[in-house]
Amino acid sequence: MRIFTAALATETNTFSPICVDRRAFEASLYAPPGQHPETPTLCTAPITVGRRVTREKGWELIEGTATWADPAGLVNRATYEEFRDEILGQLNAAMPVDAVVMGLHGAMVAAGYEDTEGDLLSRIREIVGPDVLICAELDPHSHLTAKRVAALDFAVYFKEFPHTDFVDRAEDLWRITVETLEGRIKPVISVFDCRMIDVFPTSREPMRSFVDKIMRIEKDDPDVLSISVIHGFMVGDVPEMGTKLLVVTNNKPEKGAALARELGLELFSKRGTFMVPQIDEKEAVSRAIAATAWPVVIADVWDNPGGGTAGDATVILEELIARGVTSAAIGTIWDPVAVQICFAAGEGAEIPLRFGAKSAPGTGNPVDGTVKVVKLVKNAEMQFGESLAPFGDAAHIVLDGIDIILNSTRAQSFDPSLFSAMGIDPARQKILVIKSTNHFFASFSKIAAEILYCSAGTPYPNNPATTPYRRAPKTIWPIVADPHGRERGAA
Repeated sequence: MRIFTAALATETNTFSPICVDRRAFEASLYAPPGQHPETPTLCTAPITVGRRVTREKGWELIEGTATWADPAGLVNRATYEEFRDEILGQLNAAMPVDAVVMGLHGAMVAAGYEDTEGDLLSRIREIVGPDVLICAELDPHSHLTAKRVAALDFAVYFKEFPHTDFVDRAEDLWRITVETLEGRIKPVISVFDCRMIDVFPTSREPMRSFVDKIMRIEKDDPDVLSISVIHGFMVGDVPEMGTKLLVVTNNKPEKGAALARELGLELFSKRGTFMVPQIDEKEAVSRAIAATAWPVVIADVWDNPGGGTAGDATVILEELIARGVTSAAIGTIWDPVAVQICFAAGEGAEIPLRFGAKSAPGTGNPVDGTVKVVKLVKNAEMQFGESLAPFGDAAHIVLDGIDIILNSTRAQSFDPSLFSAMGIDPARQKILVIKSTNHFFASFSKIAAEILYCSAGTPYPNNPATTPYRRAPKTIWPIVADPHGRERGAA
C-alpha cells in the first residue's frame, strides 16, 4: 500500500485582532516532507503514528508538508493557498496512492475561505478520485461542514478536553485505515446537529461520564468504529458553527444516524452545565490570598491564546499589584517588543519597562515599572503531553516581587514546565496565574492546592447569546432557547 499523509492546521478566532501569515506557521511548526520530528504536535500525530504503522505493515508512507500555527485570527489568503497548493502538489507527485491520511484542526478560516478544511479535502478528493480512502484526525473545537463530510470516508476527533489523547486518537485513525484497506470494514459517517454551542471540559462532570459512555459503546458494539463529539468553536463566526455528533459505523448508516441523534439529544439536554463556574479577578485574588495551602492556580480562562486571543491581558496582574501580593508568578504575558528590550538589556539589568495590554480593549492597561531582568531564554518550550509547545524568545522579569514571564510566541499555559524553563519553581509560589481554559488542568492539577477559574476582562467573546455573529447560525442554543423542541415533540 502507498499512503500519503500531511498536516495543515490552526484554530481561527474570527474576532481576534491577531492575523496569521506564513511567519506564524514557521514559528510554531513548519516541517517539509520527511522532516517532521519524532515527537508529534497536536494536529500532526497521524504522521508520527503512521510511520510506525506503515513500517510494521511493510507499506510505503509518503510524507507531505506538516505545518501548524498557534490559534489567532484570520489566516492570510495567500498563506493558506500557498500551503494548500504545496500539499496538493506533493499529493499529485505521489500518485497513485491507496489512501490519504490528514492531520487537520477543523477551525481554520482564511480570508476568502470560510471552510478551508472543506476546500482542501474537496481538492484532495478531486485528485485521488472516488475510490481512494480519505480520512483525517481533527480537534473537536472545530466546525463539521457538509463539504467535509462529502469528501471524507471517515474522521476521528480528539475525545478529551484537555486534549491529552491526540496520539490515542491517531492510533484509532490508523486502526480504521488499516482495516479498511485490508477489506475487513467499510466506514460510513453519520452526523447529528445538536444545534447548540457550549464548552465541554472532560475533566469534570457531566462531560466526563459522557465521554466514558461513548468509549464503552465503541468497545462493546462491533458495528461502531468511532464516535466523536465535535464541540464547535464559539468564536469561529462561520455558517456551520456549532456542536455535532459524528458516528462512524461499519456500513450501518441508519444505525449510525439513530445513535448520533440519541447521543446528540442527550448532550443537548445537559446544555449550560458543562463549564466550570467562574469568578472575577477581585474574588480570585482574595481567595488566593486567603488560602492556607499552595500553590493556588488562577486560570485566566478568557485570555487564552489557545482560543486565539493575544494573551497580553494584565487584569489579574494589576489586581495582584494593587493588593501588594508577592510570591506570585504570571505565565505568560505576550509582548514581543518588551522581550526584545529585555534581551537588549541583558540578564541582571534593572530597567524601566512598559508591557502588556496592547492588543485590544478589555485586556486591562499596559503595566509600567522598573523591572529586573532575571533570565532570558531563546526559543523557549514547555511540555504538552507527549509534545513540546514553543513560546518563543522569553524573558523572566520581576516587578514589585511578582515573577512575570514575557513571551514572543503566543501559547497558552499547558504545563508547569513553562515556569521551570524560565528559572521559576512553580511549586514554591503561593499563586500561579496562567492563561488557559482547560488544557492546563491535566498537568497543573498535579501540583495545585486549589484551582480558581477567573473571568477577567473581555479579550474573548465568551457569551454566544450576545456575541455579534454575522455568519453563524441563529437557530442554535443559547441564541434560541430550544431549537429541538418541535422536532422532539413529534419524535
